Formats: sequence, C-alpha cells, structure tokens
Amino acid sequence: MAFAIVGHRGAMAEAPENTIASYRVAEEVGVDELETDVRISADGQLFMLHDATLDRTAAGPGGKDLGPVAALTWAQISAVDVGGGERVPTLEQMYQATTRFVQLEIKDLAAIDGLTDFFPRHPEYAERTILTGFSVKAMATVAEKLPDIPRGIIVSKWTDAEAHPGGYRQLLKDTGSSRIHSGGEGLTADVVKRLHDEGFPVHGWPTRTEDDLRHWVELGVDGTTGDDPRTVRRWLAEALR
Repeated sequence: MAFAIVGHRGAMAEAPENTIASYRVAEEVGVDELETDVRISADGQLFMLHDATLDRTAAGPGGKDLGPVAALTWAQISAVDVGGGERVPTLEQMYQATTRFVQLEIKDLAAIDGLTDFFPRHPEYAERTILTGFSVKAMATVAEKLPDIPRGIIVSKWTDAEAHPGGYRQLLKDTGSSRIHSGGEGLTADVVKRLHDEGFPVHGWPTRTEDDLRHWVELGVDGTTGDDPRTVRRWLAEALR
C-alpha cells in the first residue's frame, strides 16, 4: 500500500520546529511530504512559524514578550534565536532547502496576498505544494486567488467535517479541497472508503505513538503527520510486515 509519511514542521523531534535544520533532517529521513506553517510580517515578509508569537519557540528572553509577529518587522523576527542558533526562515528559504512535496498551512489570512504574489513568481515551488488550513475562509480565498494550487482542508476531528453546514461534501466544495486532513475522532474505515470512492485522499493526524500509526493503517488512510518521522517510518515498516 502507498502510505505517505509527513514530517510535522520538518522533523521537530530532532531539531527546532519550522527551521532549516528541521527541514533538512526531514529530507534526510526521506519523508514523502513536509508540513510547515506560513505567516507574514508587518513589512510583508512571508516566513515559517506556527504560533502567533515567538514566546514558545524563542530560545532566550530576548525573543519573548515581543507581541504578535504580525506586528513585527522581518528584521525583528529574524533576529530571534529559536533554538540551536537557528533563525525563523523565510518561505523562499524553506523551499530552497527542501525537495519534497510541501503541505503549506496558512496560519494568518493576511499571508494570502503575499502568497498570491509569491507563487506566480515561483511556479517550481507551486508545483510541489498543497495549501492547507483549518480556516474555511482561508481555503476558499486561496481557491479563488490561487486556483491552480491544490488545497486540503484540516479538521480536528471528523465530526467537525460532518457538522459543517451541508456536511463534509459541502465543506470540500466550499474550500475547493482535493483532500482532507482529519483528526481521529469519528473517523472510521467506512468513512475513509467512502471518501476514497468519491475521489478524496485522507490524511490522518497526529501520529505520536506506534498505536496511532497502526490505527491509521487499519483505517486505510493515505498518510499521516508525525513530529518524529524517522521513528514513524520504522513503525510503518513494522506494521506492514
């Protein structure tokens, strides 16, 4: 069976998340896809960071209590050590450092205009990207502005997809999504088969334990995201024996 292993924020179990070091480890491990998060600075620089602030990831006090990164300049953001001397990379630096297919999660709707400018200038990066996000508005907006780049809506649990007005089919339609990334609650093998029959791949997340991985394999999903893709690869090999 084809089963994609996705490196969460690179390989964040081995290197600071969403950094060049983390992406390089994920590449070395041989992930099938790389998941990372995009935001935009006050002066228009697209960069890779999960949180709305640097408080959690900053290695020292100088990077904490700076407030929302959306209100900071790129010079302020890039000056912060986020672990091991690593700095927050730009979107372009991330692509330059990687070769794998990228799940690019939109964390801030304000980044969409920047992406609309970025990808037409870098079609080679667009070709190995799927835009993802929890926000229906964000996915609908990129469907309109960047229609040639595939999209994948993320839900914390399958019941969230079913609770969308009109159900999961309307959610996929409203966001122009070609696949869905779902948490495990409510997701069953029958649901996965139905989605496959309707032409939609399913990625399950997260995978933190070997039992998680075996559960996803039993459900028949197409891939999963893990903080430690090196270990997830080993679990997968054992599960498929």
